[in-house]
Amino acid sequence: MTNDGQLPSDLFMDLDRSGPMPLYHQVASRIEESIRSGAMPPGARLENEIALGERLGLSRPTIRRAIQDLVDKGLLVRRRGIGTQVVHGPVTRKVELTSLYDDLTQGSQQPTTQLLDRSDVPATQAVAEALGVEVGASVVHVLRVRFAEDVPMAVLENYLPPEFADITDEDLRAHGLYQLLRSRGVTMRVAKQRIGARAATDDEAGLLEIEDGDPVLTMSRTAYDASGRAVEYGVHCYRPDRYSFEVTLVDK
Repeated sequence: MTNDGQLPSDLFMDLDRSGPMPLYHQVASRIEESIRSGAMPPGARLENEIALGERLGLSRPTIRRAIQDLVDKGLLVRRRGIGTQVVHGPVTRKVELTSLYDDLTQGSQQPTTQLLDRSDVPATQAVAEALGVEVGASVVHVLRVRFAEDVPMAVLENYLPPEFADITDEDLRAHGLYQLLRSRGVTMRVAKQRIGARAATDDEAGLLEIEDGDPVLTMSRTAYDASGRAVEYGVHCYRPDRYSFEVTLVDK
């Protein structure tokens, strides 16, 4: 692969333009082979659809379909204002009492955090009910973007009881939230969680580098410690091309 993201032409020399195999599938297969072999490493940028199509003598819809197949497989990611890049495989999260930071670390992907807000705010009705405090009581508000290998994965909004007001900006940039709670002696035992999907807001789309109105996965969670006290309420949204939830069902 050249420095400008151009795939070598000989990669596509044996395209069968009159056979039964769709051209988009042939193109996708050859790019996938390059990714899996390491010829296109994580972070490598792909030339744009128009340039690749013109070079191969293929239509833009054919190239777009090939690239979309690889996006759906989690091998490529589209980043607004940046282009299409090779990434590590998508994160699949078991529905367990873990954090995104834990999941990324266990999956050998280096998490980083952009802290957008850490402030003391009055609890709204929803936050008060989740944390078991009075409406208007002071709680800690935290808003972050979590990255994996420099690709934005999720927008994380959390509320904490006031006893965690000593958590600093630097703490939140350097560590996962559950790491910080555990370091303060909190043992989380159970959580109420709701998973859904919706269209991204304009702000979320900008932070996640996706298009306005693209779908996002959502999760709201209230976590409780061993005594049954609520210690964290979170409302998160995730890029579905980079993240999924996994549930194991057992017949009783």
